[in-house]
Amino acid sequence: MSASLQIIPPAVHAGEAAPAEWFGHPRGLTILFLTEMWEKFSFFGMRALLVYYMIKQLAIPQSRASLIYGGYAALAYFTPILGGLIADRLLGRRKAVIIGGSIMALGHFCMAFEGLFYPALGLIALGNGLFLPSLPSQVHTLYAPGDPRREFAYNVYYVGINLGAVLAPLICGTLGEIYGWHYGFGAAGVGMCLGLVIYIAGGRYLPQVEDRPARAQPEIAEKDESAVRRIAVLVGVICCVVVFRGAYEQMGNTVAIWIDSSVSRTVTSALQIPSTWFQALNPLLVFLLTPLLLAAWRWRSRQGQSSGPLRRMAIGAFTVAGAYVLLALVTHESTVTGMPAHWGWVVVFFLIYTTGELFILPTGLALFGRIAPRTLAATVMAFWFSGSFAGNLFAGGVGMLWNRLHEVAFFSLTAAVAAAAGVMLLAMERPAHALLREHVLSADRQASRS
Repeated sequence: MSASLQIIPPAVHAGEAAPAEWFGHPRGLTILFLTEMWEKFSFFGMRALLVYYMIKQLAIPQSRASLIYGGYAALAYFTPILGGLIADRLLGRRKAVIIGGSIMALGHFCMAFEGLFYPALGLIALGNGLFLPSLPSQVHTLYAPGDPRREFAYNVYYVGINLGAVLAPLICGTLGEIYGWHYGFGAAGVGMCLGLVIYIAGGRYLPQVEDRPARAQPEIAEKDESAVRRIAVLVGVICCVVVFRGAYEQMGNTVAIWIDSSVSRTVTSALQIPSTWFQALNPLLVFLLTPLLLAAWRWRSRQGQSSGPLRRMAIGAFTVAGAYVLLALVTHESTVTGMPAHWGWVVVFFLIYTTGELFILPTGLALFGRIAPRTLAATVMAFWFSGSFAGNLFAGGVGMLWNRLHEVAFFSLTAAVAAAAGVMLLAMERPAHALLREHVLSADRQASRS
């Protein structure tokens, strides 16, 4: 194993208590959870304002704004491919998180100045490249092989992602829409700084990772005969996720535009819901639905009825497709009646959409964390995010059709894209099943020897 990537767990000597836990998990998970929460507060806080800022403040046409939005999101998920390699081979994951987070904070503060708009987007994407793969790749190192809590650790971590995303549009969106765009972008920068402070202060609860990685020992690499097949499965999953994100990423793009222009957001004569607030529904529902779904999945597992990861992901893709079918029906009704859609339909859409998301995205993240070769943990995690890179490019292209198609046709097309991803995942399930089972048995044997 690479010297700098060797995990050095806290020593437990005879007569000593085991390391303390918080909420039934290692303390390090809480540190990673809170760090990710504030990073996502900054990332989604800026994203909630981005399309509106370009159209309303910078007077950029919708089609070009959608392309810029998709291109920025794609770049933010492309840089982790290089960032993961740098973290594994040069910096180490801890330094990568700190350096990447600092660059992102600078980019968010630069967003407060119109003349620095494009450099600011570049800084955020660059910092994200180091930060994004390096933080979640530390989750699995908190647990011993065979620890049953490991299976759902990424679902808990995913709640942290979305707790920050709940707060982001409520705080950054409100500041941006009511008090000025630059206040919203500044708040995003403050959030990123808070995340860095938590990560640095809580470093003693995280596995110790050497700062100067070396090449993995050849004999270890040669023993892992299934590594190539595991990578092949992960590449196939990425291809499915690329297609899925073509539909999924419309939430912050064309769906946001539809909410702003075609939805009645009036609650009372004195109260109208700000458009950015609807972006908080998705992460809020993640926070509320995750415990329910985890309980249901554990119950099914005890009954021997649990679904494999690829089947679960396919169910998620089909569920998101159903959410867009709902929007197609709602927009058809609005066209017939000539009345804007009621905001309650947006809530129903997000309820279905988020349920599907929880079946596919945390499951994929956990899959990559579980079966990645240990010496390439950050690199392989970066390849998971490469699906977001290509998917966001695809989503930006799909978003350009918004003004060329009727709303009903556009949302029907988006539903078809999500459903296609579900079909692809189902087609992969059988070839991947034996490999995944082999990996689980190998992990069990390793746990029994330790």
